[in-house]
Amino acid sequence: MTGDMLTREIGNSGIQASVIGLGTWAIGGWMWGGTDEAKSIAAIQASVDAGVTLIDTAPAYGQGVAEDIVGKALQERRDKVVLATKCGLVWHTQKGNHFFDFDGAPVHRYLGKDAIIYEVEQSLKRLRTDYIDHYITHWQDPTTPIDETMEALEALKSQGKIRSIGASNTSVEETQAYIAAGQLDAIQEEYSMVKRDIEGTLLPVCRDNGVSVLSYSSLALGLLSGKIGPDRVFEGDDQRKDNPRFSMANRQKVADLMQAITPIAQAHGATLAQTVIAWTVQQPGITFSLCGARDASQATENAKAGMLRLSADQIAEIEAQARAHLSDLDS
Repeated sequence: MTGDMLTREIGNSGIQASVIGLGTWAIGGWMWGGTDEAKSIAAIQASVDAGVTLIDTAPAYGQGVAEDIVGKALQERRDKVVLATKCGLVWHTQKGNHFFDFDGAPVHRYLGKDAIIYEVEQSLKRLRTDYIDHYITHWQDPTTPIDETMEALEALKSQGKIRSIGASNTSVEETQAYIAAGQLDAIQEEYSMVKRDIEGTLLPVCRDNGVSVLSYSSLALGLLSGKIGPDRVFEGDDQRKDNPRFSMANRQKVADLMQAITPIAQAHGATLAQTVIAWTVQQPGITFSLCGARDASQATENAKAGMLRLSADQIAEIEAQARAHLSDLDS
């Protein structure tokens, strides 16, 4: 595998980051069967050492657990990374729109100015830093006008507490409202070979307006990692246990796809997961790929995908195989 880590700008912010980012939802433990702090810290540090400069977290990942772990892991490495975290899923107030309960306590979607100002201070404390490079509204709040939310975020930017603004889980209309209200640098959405709906909805809007896309679940919760075969059993609170996307039939179709693209992976001395991630960041409009890792070896493997340069022919071949094998997946 040759080449340096590919980097790109987040929107028009002037901030450059590695195309591979570390996503830390699993590190928070919630919905992933718990967390191991020492392993998680090793995963974060291994990512940075392997050239990953984009670290993405959120208060909602274990109600502060992931942010706290990220803060500990980056104490000596803060200046080497572009740190992204989120706001808008709150448990300190019951304003906004009830979303779910966490350990019996209500969590609301709320993006009012008062909550954003409170949340950013909590995140700065947990992350042990005095600025956040990319601050993202995690889920959209139907009770607060986007103008008010953007006004609060632009104020934080002028104070130097955040350096750029993102939004996640947005509709086309919401994305357009953010763009109209201020400088939206990126959106964060799920995108993978098995979930491509944003190609016809959000991606054209982003391309027309210079908005980056941080894609998550490039490996579809591990389905596309090349490591989850038809015989894998999921335990406990693992969200994949009852997920129709992980049906036996789907896993067989994915296994057939993996077999078909193995020669391309081998030609680069790359793993299947690296090949899938590299394909993802070469899709038109996809700027970054956030990849989860729970230990140092997974983190290092993911990072190397940013050094993999697939040829146009190889991208087209992977595309053809993906369409042939994945067109009728259960979802």
